[in-house]
Amino acid sequence: MAWTIICNLEEIPSLGSRIIKSSEGDIAVFRTSSDEVFALFDKCPHKGGPLSQGIVHGKRVTCPLHNWVIELESGEAVAPDEGCAHSIAARLEDGKVSLDLDESITAVA
Repeated sequence: MAWTIICNLEEIPSLGSRIIKSSEGDIAVFRTSSDEVFALFDKCPHKGGPLSQGIVHGKRVTCPLHNWVIELESGEAVAPDEGCAHSIAARLEDGKVSLDLDESITAVA
């Protein structure tokens, strides 16, 4: 895996997100109330809504446009909705948040 440190945990609001620009589009990095971190491309599978502006609850985020609920771990829409937001492996070590950015995804300033 190609782990890239992107920020400190404190730079992501609890029950919120932070946007990381990449060569493939914006990535939303989410923080749960228990300080778990997850990353999804910032597009709801329904109509491309900005998941980063949604409400984080448990290990899910609700899209602000049409209330689709997306699993943060997998990017899968919760039934009865169908679809998937592309997920990216994220981890937290020593207060630092890292993403697994392979050769096809490059973080940009």
